[in-house]
Amino acid sequence: MARTQDQLPQYLRKYCTEHDFDKYTARDHASWRYIMRRAVPFFRQHSVKGYEEGLAATGISLDRIPHIDEIDQALQKISWGAVPVCGFIPPWAFLEFQARKILPIATDMRTVDHIAYTPAPDIVHEAAGHAPILPDVDYNQYLAYYAKLGTKAIYSKQDLQLYEAVRYLSDIKEKYESTPEEIATAERRLQAAVKAFTYVSEAAKVGRMSWWTAEYGMVGSLDAPKIYGAGLLSSVGESKDAMTAKVRKLPLSLDCTNFSFNITEPQPQLFVAENMQHLHDVLHELDDTLSYRLGGQPALIKAIESEAVTTAVLDSGIAISGILGQSIAEDQSPVFLKYQGPVQLSWQESEMDGQGVARHAQGYSSPLGRLKRFPNKPFTKLTLAELEELKLRPGQRTELEYQSGFTVQGTVTELIRKAENLVLVTFTDCRVTRGSEVFFEPEWGEFDLIIGDLVASVYGGPADRESYGEHEIIDAQTSPGRDIPYSAEERQLFEQYQTVRELRQSENRSLKLEKAGALAQAALEHTPQEWLLLLELLELGQDHLGLAPQDQAWLGALQQHLGQPQNFRTDDQSLVKHGLSLLN
Repeated sequence: MARTQDQLPQYLRKYCTEHDFDKYTARDHASWRYIMRRAVPFFRQHSVKGYEEGLAATGISLDRIPHIDEIDQALQKISWGAVPVCGFIPPWAFLEFQARKILPIATDMRTVDHIAYTPAPDIVHEAAGHAPILPDVDYNQYLAYYAKLGTKAIYSKQDLQLYEAVRYLSDIKEKYESTPEEIATAERRLQAAVKAFTYVSEAAKVGRMSWWTAEYGMVGSLDAPKIYGAGLLSSVGESKDAMTAKVRKLPLSLDCTNFSFNITEPQPQLFVAENMQHLHDVLHELDDTLSYRLGGQPALIKAIESEAVTTAVLDSGIAISGILGQSIAEDQSPVFLKYQGPVQLSWQESEMDGQGVARHAQGYSSPLGRLKRFPNKPFTKLTLAELEELKLRPGQRTELEYQSGFTVQGTVTELIRKAENLVLVTFTDCRVTRGSEVFFEPEWGEFDLIIGDLVASVYGGPADRESYGEHEIIDAQTSPGRDIPYSAEERQLFEQYQTVRELRQSENRSLKLEKAGALAQAALEHTPQEWLLLLELLELGQDHLGLAPQDQAWLGALQQHLGQPQNFRTDDQSLVKHGLSLLN
């Protein structure tokens, strides 16, 4: 079975990476194991039906970090797939993956220091959170539908700034080399971006819908809801709080898109769907409000307010992509569009030959609508004879008068038809005016006149992203990965974790006894705050060797040390407590 990432177009494949499984240390695998050993018993009771079966069905192992190729092979059986990606990727790319029924999974593994929660994308959240619910057909169809809708929603400049601030803080907080000063600076940057967030775009509303469903969603009754959101499924601690009365439970409705969220804090309220089909119903409501469906001047105003790249599709089928700066309208019908560069002209989401950002680097503008000469017929539908009547043929000089008062004077060099529609006319020595106001001068070069009466659709981003390129979001980065080599002490610690893993799998009882005791004594002496290693050793003695603390001095010493919270950092004390409860 071929890997999903090998079948992708290049513009998406560039966000993928090879899953370097060897980068994980035995300590990383122990972290995964701790998380999953806490998760499965809890979510067996509190998640939607099929969670535990979903883990097995999607290639999620409990004892070690899963390989993404394994998850991909498992998901292909339900017509999905998985690809490894490097940390944060641009929102549009994440949505496009998901719209193609592909789960992008960050390969980074949260550190023991952030074992309970990390804001950075990691394999715990993406694999253990999202994958187990994917076998539910209603749910995976909802995800794909949401993603397709998300790729069309108009985003804003503020959305991009907030995304960058979140990405930077998340990476900095998980990056091993980060200093407290760097983290504080990143936090201030996020606070500033949140404070400056004054415009709620369509993409922000779609993002909120995803947050309150796919990330933090619950289903069932308000009194006894079940969890399906990946953000909750990857954090037992937050899920436990979510099940209490201190977190408000509200019925899921379109109103959830009016609730903002902060990814660095616990959620004050959660939304409960009646069932998985209910997700589709609410998403349909949201879909009906978006500009890609509505078009017209109101959609263009949203595009202007966004200050970001959008695409306007005319009724002729031609599309203009760029940052829209002006839309002149008469009776709420747009008659002139003016874009900032770079601009791309496309047909059916493919850039037209010679009509890309190189030609329109500084911007683009064009009148729209019907001509005075043919007021009852769309310009795009004019016959060859009617075009000849207008002197619209290469080499001929002509003057076009629009009903809106715009006039185009120039020499025709090319006419382009698509699907029997006239969609573009190129002029030289061209002047575009409306009354005394000039919109294009001959010395500005060739003028490309787009043909269309109406703006049928407006959506976020460029029509042909691969040709348009990235002009707003920086390239994907993965900074949580550690840059400096591990110290000799750290390598020794990892070897101890590895020894515990090997002893757990060994059938040689005398070897287990001998090595476990020596390891426990060394750990208590040299790394007494390494709580996870101590817990694994205690489990090895109690569960795998069947010993009681009074039978072995080292086992009794482990139990006593782990039972005294003051032996550990404040942030670790609850983790130790939960670990001990798993053993008991």
